[in-house]
Amino acid sequence: MKRPITGLLIWTPRILCILFAVFLSSFAADVFGEHYGFWKTILALLIHLIPTWIVLIVLAIGWRWEWVGAILFPVLGVLYLVMFWGRFPWSVYLVISGPLFLLGLLFLINWLCRASLRAST
Repeated sequence: MKRPITGLLIWTPRILCILFAVFLSSFAADVFGEHYGFWKTILALLIHLIPTWIVLIVLAIGWRWEWVGAILFPVLGVLYLVMFWGRFPWSVYLVISGPLFLLGLLFLINWLCRASLRAST
């Protein structure tokens, strides 16, 4: 494969996952408007950041083993749909689960093309 396409295939799922984690983290900012004390705010923030940490842990695993990322990201998407189905409008499910399914697909493509990707870098 040509070098620019190789870099794009390798880095796109990783960068998109980091951006998705930043997006998920933005939902944790609502704890600052709750007027808790300092320690309760810290605890609430840590609890609200659990989904972000899960995504980052899966990214760390998928960074090394693309096939695991190809499995775990869609699993996270399905888990979100199952756990929260009926609570939100369909657009919320699309915004949260959609990127997880896309990341799974990108890591799958990355894994399927890994021999040629590694040879050309």
